[in-house]
Amino acid sequence: MSLSPSGRATLLTAVTLASALTLTACGDSDGGGKSSGSAGGNYVTGPGGISTVARGERDEAPKLDGETVDGKTLDTTALKGKVVVLNVWGSWCPPCRAEAPYFAQVSKELADAGKDVAFVGLNTRDNSKQNAASFEDNFQITYPSLYDPDGKLMLRFPKGTLNAQSIPSTIVLDKEGRIAARTLAAVNAEQLHKMIDPLLAEQ
Repeated sequence: MSLSPSGRATLLTAVTLASALTLTACGDSDGGGKSSGSAGGNYVTGPGGISTVARGERDEAPKLDGETVDGKTLDTTALKGKVVVLNVWGSWCPPCRAEAPYFAQVSKELADAGKDVAFVGLNTRDNSKQNAASFEDNFQITYPSLYDPDGKLMLRFPKGTLNAQSIPSTIVLDKEGRIAARTLAAVNAEQLHKMIDPLLAEQ
């Protein structure tokens, strides 16, 4: 059976995405240690599995834009000036469900305190917005999530940067829109604060 050019392109995209997520999809790996290939050796991974990049060595984050789970539109480049917390999740993913209450808690805490932080979800591999919306309702997630069922937004992160390699993943951008921290495992409130608070303190 032969594929049309558009069919081949679709298949290639699917294969690329699958290979990018296969190793640690919906897992809780990343145990800690020194840097490993994905960011060119310019980051350090702590014992809690959080990788950080020194301020002068951070890479610009890609533009992430599109339709949200609730049918609105969002462009992350409009959030410069704030610390941006990007969480890759799926309603089908048990570790995502485990960490969701902490995202709800910390996002509310920081909003109530008037901190310059924006939380943005990247919902992936959900075949309907209804499943994603139910997840957000169940866990009282009040911030927006870009709806990215094919994982195309994750592929915008350049090679050699701290990019999303698993579901869940959390990437934190500094106020200048640069990639400052990442974890490839489910997080709790304490770990979220460890990623966010130092960036809020930067002048």
